[in-house]
Amino acid sequence: MAIPCRILRLQLSNFRTYGAADVTPGADLVALAGDNGAGKTNVLEALSLLTQGRGLRRADLAEMARLSGPGGFAVAVEAEGACGPCHLGTGLVAGEAGRKARINREPAASIAAFSDHLRVIWLTPDQDGLFRGAAGERRRFLDRLVLAVDPGHGARVHALEKALRARNRLLDDPYPDARWLDATEHEVAEIAIAVSAARREAVARLIHLIAAHRDDGSPFPWAEVRLEGEIETRLGTDSAGAVEDWYRGELAAGRPRDRAAGRTLLGPQASDLVVRHGPKAMPAHQSSTGEQKALLVGLILAHARLVADMSGLAPIVLLDEVAAHLDPARRAALIETLSHLGGQVWLTGADPALLAELPAGAARYLVTPGAIRAIAAP
Repeated sequence: MAIPCRILRLQLSNFRTYGAADVTPGADLVALAGDNGAGKTNVLEALSLLTQGRGLRRADLAEMARLSGPGGFAVAVEAEGACGPCHLGTGLVAGEAGRKARINREPAASIAAFSDHLRVIWLTPDQDGLFRGAAGERRRFLDRLVLAVDPGHGARVHALEKALRARNRLLDDPYPDARWLDATEHEVAEIAIAVSAARREAVARLIHLIAAHRDDGSPFPWAEVRLEGEIETRLGTDSAGAVEDWYRGELAAGRPRDRAAGRTLLGPQASDLVVRHGPKAMPAHQSSTGEQKALLVGLILAHARLVADMSGLAPIVLLDEVAAHLDPARRAALIETLSHLGGQVWLTGADPALLAELPAGAARYLVTPGAIRAIAAP
């Protein structure tokens, strides 16, 4: 059985709209209600910084510091997870570059070390257009999915982006050094196969999990997912070494084409996560707004189960304005499902009625600009 990940206490200092905040939920279901712009999403963003990357808004660190503050910020939590109780802290020190990380009040090498203690996933309104948007958004969504089960994936994706930029710079030179170009393409090919293989394995496991939990009558329809890309397709039939050799040859042969395009056209940076509405057997982007929201919620729930299965940690799930576009029956079904998900769930909503729909024992908070106040169950 997966170990539940929980936040026991959250402290914010000079983060976004909060000069200081201290929240001790003491529950597995935590709800934040308040007007739009009150600061609900800021709380979830702070929690999303407990994993690698730039958080759920993908904002620059300087943007997270309170405007009237000293220029830095701090996010600290007391949590339970894989190693029992722990203290995790991260933030920006004014005048210094990069995000700091501390575990049990001692400096950590990087945020990646937090994954030894807990896992965090999220769903935000910005993802509502995932199925209709560009492939790049779905790749980013997929990489967050992979990162939650494979903490080394973030470093691989970063290394691939860096190697591709180096190749593009060399191709910009009318007379590039052939040895440097060969060496760079060797690096690109090696990392690209690792990135594609990690994505492919995660999607395969997700497909298997969705099939195991498939319920055509669920208010959150099961998704049919497929990873579309030439490298991923070849990895299904050929060895990683053979695909790497093939891709290296394609990079060399495609230099004129890529030079003209100003970017590398073939590779995992061009792959796509294709999603279909399973029960209706139709492309997700052709579904109604409500159906797409329900499908996305179902995908996030499946992701949470996948993280629990693969890592042994039931993740902390952050759901921002999740009730938007959901009818009353789906809202009730969602709350029931969340109550049995295993890990702690934080959700926000502008409608105060959200708090009344929660089960007994849930933690309820009213958020006003710069303040978070616990309120009793109705």
